[in-house]
Amino acid sequence: MTQVDLNADMGESFGPWKMGDDDSLLKIITSANIACGFHAGDPDVMAKTMALAAENGVGIGAHPGFPDLQGFGRRNMKVPHDSLRNMVRYQLGAALGMARAVGTQVRHLKLHGALANMCSVDQDMARACYQGALDVDPDIIIMVLAVTKQEQAVRELGCKWVGEIFADRAYNDDGTLVDRSLPGAVIHDPEVAGPRMLEMVRAGAIITESGKHLETSVDTICLHGDGPTAVQIARSVRACLEEGGVRVTAFER
Repeated sequence: MTQVDLNADMGESFGPWKMGDDDSLLKIITSANIACGFHAGDPDVMAKTMALAAENGVGIGAHPGFPDLQGFGRRNMKVPHDSLRNMVRYQLGAALGMARAVGTQVRHLKLHGALANMCSVDQDMARACYQGALDVDPDIIIMVLAVTKQEQAVRELGCKWVGEIFADRAYNDDGTLVDRSLPGAVIHDPEVAGPRMLEMVRAGAIITESGKHLETSVDTICLHGDGPTAVQIARSVRACLEEGGVRVTAFER
């Protein structure tokens, strides 16, 4: 039987401003990527979300991004590699400390937004970010965008990693994500997302907009938590996978 992890970005509310339905998603997913305060989230939100994830038996990951609350971490920034390493160290350190305080642990790390997209086409940048994380926790699992420069960076570093594909994003032929500003880049229809993911898992490949198959190990599927149909997409993906004989479970550390 094939198995796969389902992950979602969460803990992205800030003060009285709410982003996403984390409570509902935590009943569907198996891994949670929790914001570390730079692109979203705050200490109270981080603590609450980590505690809820632990209660639901969901694996916890740090989700560092650019220091860009207003732009939700989705605006490109030019940052020296030494500073990138420190940005990731700082955010992962906060996640590790908060997890310990609420009685749980951080298993993995996944870059957010523009930081992740830039690292998917720049191997040196990706290596700087991941080395920063490994300096803090050599055993942490790095979640990478499959078949991109991110994957090449972790292979070069020789660290623990898992390959990720997206349930709600369209792909270019080089394995990068279609820019959000383009039509069809973001998939909002649950009836499309679920069968699409089952097809990719069965194929062992990313299927691009042009129909090209990029063979890869599909270890985890991302379900974004900030869209209007996020929970419906998550339910559709999990149901389609399970009905198709795919076991949904957290990846092993």
